[in-house]
Amino acid sequence: TILESLKKDDASFTGDGYVSKTILESLKKDDASFTGDGYVSLSIIYLTFSLFNWLAPSFIASTGPRAAMVVGSLIYILFMLSFLYPMTWLLYTASALLGFGAAILWTGQGALLARCSDSSNISRNSGIFWALLQCNMFFGNLFVYFAFRNKSHIDEQTRLFVIIVLSAVGFIGVVFLIALIRVPDNSEMADTDTNIPQSGWASAWYAFVSSAKLFITRDMILLTLTFVYTGLELSFFSGVYGPSVGFTEKIHETPKEYVGLIGICIGIGGVTAGTVFGILGSKTVRFGRDPVVITAYVIHLTAFALIYLNLPDNAPFKETEDVSYIDPPKIWLALLCALLLGLGDGSYNTQIYSMLAGVFVKQSAAAFALFKFTQSVAAAVAFYYSYHLGLGIQLAILVVFATLGT
Repeated sequence: TILESLKKDDASFTGDGYVSKTILESLKKDDASFTGDGYVSLSIIYLTFSLFNWLAPSFIASTGPRAAMVVGSLIYILFMLSFLYPMTWLLYTASALLGFGAAILWTGQGALLARCSDSSNISRNSGIFWALLQCNMFFGNLFVYFAFRNKSHIDEQTRLFVIIVLSAVGFIGVVFLIALIRVPDNSEMADTDTNIPQSGWASAWYAFVSSAKLFITRDMILLTLTFVYTGLELSFFSGVYGPSVGFTEKIHETPKEYVGLIGICIGIGGVTAGTVFGILGSKTVRFGRDPVVITAYVIHLTAFALIYLNLPDNAPFKETEDVSYIDPPKIWLALLCALLLGLGDGSYNTQIYSMLAGVFVKQSAAAFALFKFTQSVAAAVAFYYSYHLGLGIQLAILVVFATLGT
């Protein structure tokens, strides 16, 4: 969203982000000389993210998960601050750097989750982690909703206010991370790759080789299909669906203000899934993972069908007065679909997290790095084709990979 406004005030700026597609189009209205699309920025992020995931286990082997999480979090803040100086080269450089920060942050989180858990509570801890993670979708988008409310154009003052507040909250989070996070010295689920008494370079090389060997095992190859689907649906709900609602002019008098609410509903769905499989993990785990995954599959298919009926095919690209099968499109149905997307995504991811930390007990850093590698490659590809393919084809791709992944 922020990037869209940046374009209005600076012709040299190009880029996009979670709600950014909405703002980018607004910026183009103010500056006809501006060209560029935010899907490029997102593709760069996920492409570098995927590549650096191969190095993340080596980095964690040298520094430990806590230091990796701190460094990764600081890079996230630097990325947000780069929006204060809207320049094309700075955005794309920051996007590439963010790929590295995301790789070590996500892999570090996975390794820490495994170290702080055992076989009896990994499902519960994975659910709690996912519920807390999804709170960012709720509180962040709630803030953006009120900041952008009743505004068809996001002015520079509003944009700078949002950037500064979100950066400050991120910095406070890093302070708490440094002050409160402790890594257990011994755990039945500790990563063997990070405990080998070797030199820093030798330990890093061992972690890389271990990741490569794990990647070609039968179980990991089969899981790749599931990982790919999570990347495709991640790109859809985080970068395509919200702007598509904002661009559908007949859905509401001021559709752009609902982009933030879309994110909130996605977050509520994710928190709900994490809470159910976290707090109630000991009860749901007795039935195994199959019912949870199949339920998530049905939820997502339902959401895709409703989205197809509710939004026009050209909604991902720009403002449109076209309609789909439901005329006029319903905003309440769009919000319901957002809730279903978050609920299904949370159900998939809680099972993946508990499985990776529980099954790949002694290679948790490598397992999570490979998961994020495959997921981010799929997301990068999806963000690229999102710029070229209509909503119907995008949904069809999701249906195919949801079936294979499930």
